Amino acid sequence: MSISTNDLKNGMALDLPEGLMTVVEFQHVKPGKGGAFVRTKLKNFRTGAVLERTFRADEKVTKATIDKRQMQYLYRDGANYVFMDTTSYDQLTVGPTELSDAAPYLREGDGAVLAMYGEEVVGVDLPAAVELAVTETEPGVQGDRVQGARKAATLETGLVVQVPLFVEIGDRVKVDTRSGEYLTRAS
Repeated sequence: MSISTNDLKNGMALDLPEGLMTVVEFQHVKPGKGGAFVRTKLKNFRTGAVLERTFRADEKVTKATIDKRQMQYLYRDGANYVFMDTTSYDQLTVGPTELSDAAPYLREGDGAVLAMYGEEVVGVDLPAAVELAVTETEPGVQGDRVQGARKAATLETGLVVQVPLFVEIGDRVKVDTRSGEYLTRAS
């Protein structure tokens, strides 16, 4: 579906020669001389790279329809991840490259929203934070109470985060999915 660059909105998905892009910001510019144009900042869905591009006013671009599907992560099949659509119960096998940064936060049975462009997964929306169990960490040393001291902890998904010294094996911790940082110990 073609739309005019005059109708661009933030968050809109576009299928351009550079790839599948989302509009981060745009600005209509009407210089004193010459024709009007639209200056945009676009983010690549697949790579996350941001680029700036200028379009003529009223230039036609292809709008992409991104379908967000509520899915449940079932299990790993070799290097791939198997999800189930919670509406149709269809199963979908997704490669690790499509999941990119989301893979270390997924546990079997967890829900996730997969952004689909046709039959291709182009993104994963996770909650802002997830709770994961600590499977491996050094014991905290009695009396070692240095303010802000941290140690490495391996979580149930294989993710390694820096946690305070009081966190032990078996504890559940809340981790920020955007930064990968420890937030708090979960009860």
